Amino acid sequence: MLDLARLERLKLVRRPLSQRFFGRLLGANYRWFPGIELLFEHDERVPDRPVFFAMNHTDRYNYFPFQYKLWKRFDRFTATWVKGKYYESRFLAAFMENMLQLPTVSRGYLITRDFVAVLGRTPTDQEYALLRTAVDARAVGEAGELPSPPDVPEMLFRKARNPFGIPYDPAEADYADYICELFRAMMARFVELNSEAVGIGLDLLVFPQGTRSKRLLPGHSGLAQVALHLKIPIVPVGCNGSDKVYPGGSPFGKRGRIAYRFGEPIPYEELEPFHIHEPYAPFSAKAEREYAVQFKGVSDLVTDRIDALLDPEYQRDPDVVEGIEHGTRRFV
Repeated sequence: MLDLARLERLKLVRRPLSQRFFGRLLGANYRWFPGIELLFEHDERVPDRPVFFAMNHTDRYNYFPFQYKLWKRFDRFTATWVKGKYYESRFLAAFMENMLQLPTVSRGYLITRDFVAVLGRTPTDQEYALLRTAVDARAVGEAGELPSPPDVPEMLFRKARNPFGIPYDPAEADYADYICELFRAMMARFVELNSEAVGIGLDLLVFPQGTRSKRLLPGHSGLAQVALHLKIPIVPVGCNGSDKVYPGGSPFGKRGRIAYRFGEPIPYEELEPFHIHEPYAPFSAKAEREYAVQFKGVSDLVTDRIDALLDPEYQRDPDVVEGIEHGTRRFV
């Protein structure tokens, strides 16, 4: 399971051996068996400094060829944002950690995984909605009255536990405050890891839409929150053709062609209309409430820039206004 201890021990290196080893393994797939044409279009636009690469996410593996080509073309490596649920499997978590995959969490993820740890099952949609409402209210300083049995099992509030690295003692702590403190601590470490990555010369690779979809989806605010905090350039990247190379679950692709198009970098200075002129904690409820307009402005700008780099079949559907994942299934 992803916990605070795992986040604390994540170590970043400038030229990760794991990415080079895996790149050599997949390189045979790209070059010979069966052969995949990998194109970097307008890669002269990539600044000679660490950046956020912001890319659409058409399939499971569209970032593998990108990382390989980035290594071979520029001798650059990435730390990539991934969902915390991919750290649930011990084997997969070890792989992710070695590949410098930085796990993000949400309050919804923590509610769900904590519920599973206590009760051995995922919460129902109603249970999750009641808990999420209370936790979200508490996160912004409101009372956030907790649901009571039988709407939510009493054991959830009465059992002492420590599945994530911060203990919950029902005699001394409140459930909603416990979840909020977990989220604050884990995401503070996540932001710290991003800063460390940039500091040693790694690029950051992010899928702003947050979930896989052939057509581009609107971006979430996470990229904006960290980019404005770290003040590093954002380079939009349009990935075209990867879904045809990776139609299923195998990381070894079919013969095909993948074109990565680089947009003009968006330096921090270009985001001046959205600058925040006081310190803030990314992912905090306070920042998300007070600077929602700035975060949305950056997110929309990046989405528009990615959209312009895509072939028509991958461009954003104007009728889709939000992501497609709902409920607790996205956390397990």
